[in-house]
Amino acid sequence: MARSVSNASIFTPVLVMGSIILMLGFAVRASFGVFQIPIAAEFDWPRSEFSLAIAIQNLAWGIGQPLFGALAERLGDRRAIILGALCYAGGLVLSSFAITPLQHQMLEIFVGFGIAGTGFGVILAVVGRASRPEKRSLSLGIATAAGSAGQVIGAPIAQALLAHYPWQTVFVIFAVVILSALLVLPFMRAPAQADRAALEQSMGTVLRHALRDPSFRLIFLGFFSCGYQLAFLTAHFPAFVTEVCGAIDPASLLAKLGVGSTAALGAVAISLIGLANIVGTITAGWLGNRYSKKYLLAGIYAARTIVAAVFILLPMTPLSVVVFSLTMGGLWLATVPLTSGLVAHIYGLRYMGTLYGIVFFSHQLGGFLGVWLGGRLYDIYHSYTAVWWIGVGVGAFSALVHLPVREAPTVFQPKSV
Repeated sequence: MARSVSNASIFTPVLVMGSIILMLGFAVRASFGVFQIPIAAEFDWPRSEFSLAIAIQNLAWGIGQPLFGALAERLGDRRAIILGALCYAGGLVLSSFAITPLQHQMLEIFVGFGIAGTGFGVILAVVGRASRPEKRSLSLGIATAAGSAGQVIGAPIAQALLAHYPWQTVFVIFAVVILSALLVLPFMRAPAQADRAALEQSMGTVLRHALRDPSFRLIFLGFFSCGYQLAFLTAHFPAFVTEVCGAIDPASLLAKLGVGSTAALGAVAISLIGLANIVGTITAGWLGNRYSKKYLLAGIYAARTIVAAVFILLPMTPLSVVVFSLTMGGLWLATVPLTSGLVAHIYGLRYMGTLYGIVFFSHQLGGFLGVWLGGRLYDIYHSYTAVWWIGVGVGAFSALVHLPVREAPTVFQPKSV
């Protein structure tokens, strides 16, 4: 009987409601690549202009993550989430009025901060505190998988809406979706934070020790390639598939399922990545409870490196796009529960939001480079090949850099007064 109760307890209200927020936020976040061609075509922008806007969004997300993590730890999780949702929705609405590249790029700062306030850094910290220690890694995996569920539906919904509405209207619709996430906040109550005096006394000590710890710096560096690969694919893969993939056979299974063009295949590819990642992240969370997180991370990055290299070396066909999407999807966000769990394991839960936010900044630096470089090199060479191979290289780097991490809890002793 006790075992049954323990198994059921993993689906706490905090986990369920946090997963809903992540799902809605990432449904919108994962759809931006679908807008690249319509926006660039309407205003006759070079591909690099829209890419820079999404790159700035990623960078703002990275800068905002530790800020929202610290805000949640000091003022409360729900206040941070409300502020994030308002930034997210406001940025989308304002972006719908943008008519120049600079306007669009600057307004994406609001969207990026909004993603930070409603994304992994804040939500995973809440879920981590509300989870039993023996279930924590799996809980983080389930919450991360919810983001993947959003990715499954986000790109196709955007593609379907664009068939009936201009992209500006779709942005406003998505703003309403983000605000609807606030309806679940009353049900999202995590264990109480430490009191403010304790926070002010020890946060600086914890941050100083973490930043001086070689393992923390290695985790920081290792997360860079994850952001590079994910952001590049999210922003550019639909366009890449549309332009490079071989034609879809009208008699193929894809055509029978309604995927009759490479443009539709590009949107479906993002969904397939998200679908496979639901399994991948939950599996990674489950494995993280049982095996070394650093070795699991090294294995995931090595597998990504091999998958990406094989895909770009082979001719691109509809079948290879589907196989790549499912394979890469299984590895897509599997790094998130392991990285956040590793931070919590080594440095504790109290400042997990802030410390993970700092690590996540590296992820978003990679995201900025992946998105911007993708557009820039495409405009120069009319090809994404060089960007792919850079991704292969940084993936191999991340596989190696996790190996020396010292995976043991660290106790920070405050200075005596």
